[in-house]
Amino acid sequence: MIKVYGVPGWGSTISELMLTLADIPYQFVDVSGFDHEGTSRELLKTLNPLCQIPTLALENDEIMTETAAIALMVLDRRPDLAPPVGRAERQQFQRLLVWLVANVYPTFTFADYPERWAPDAPEQLKKNVIEYRKSLYIWLNSQLTAEPYAFGEQLTLVDCYLCTMRTWGPGMNGFRIMPRISVRLLMLYVSYRNYKKY
Repeated sequence: MIKVYGVPGWGSTISELMLTLADIPYQFVDVSGFDHEGTSRELLKTLNPLCQIPTLALENDEIMTETAAIALMVLDRRPDLAPPVGRAERQQFQRLLVWLVANVYPTFTFADYPERWAPDAPEQLKKNVIEYRKSLYIWLNSQLTAEPYAFGEQLTLVDCYLCTMRTWGPGMNGFRIMPRISVRLLMLYVSYRNYKKY
């Protein structure tokens, strides 16, 4: 069985949702506190020297990291969790999958730990990054034209990112100025709660 090393509500939630949606069994290992020195960090470091979550220990004892890579691994087993090959939605799925990881995801690292990147001006960095993230969400809102999910009636692995984002900045109230995202987050939240209690 796959082991997911993560923290409830953090980035590992994305991989948990993907595995759940794909009906792939897994065991969750809570490594809360991994971002500071201590036993959780030491445990995680033995599996992933970068000390990042999610870190997955696969059935064959290989280690898998990076949510986009995990999404591709899940698609190998469940290709129905992305739009079909040959359709325009497939290219948009691929684009948004990488875009979310390359653009939105890093803003949380910088805003959550601004003192690491700008020790002389952490609050200014945090403010700037949050404003930049808002501009990214506004762009994403303009790309989401299907309903009720990112690509229409079909839930995809990109929706796992959107569902998790509902608990991160700017929070549900902040998403209200971006109605397409806001509606999807609510739909996804209801869908996943009905699918499996989280």
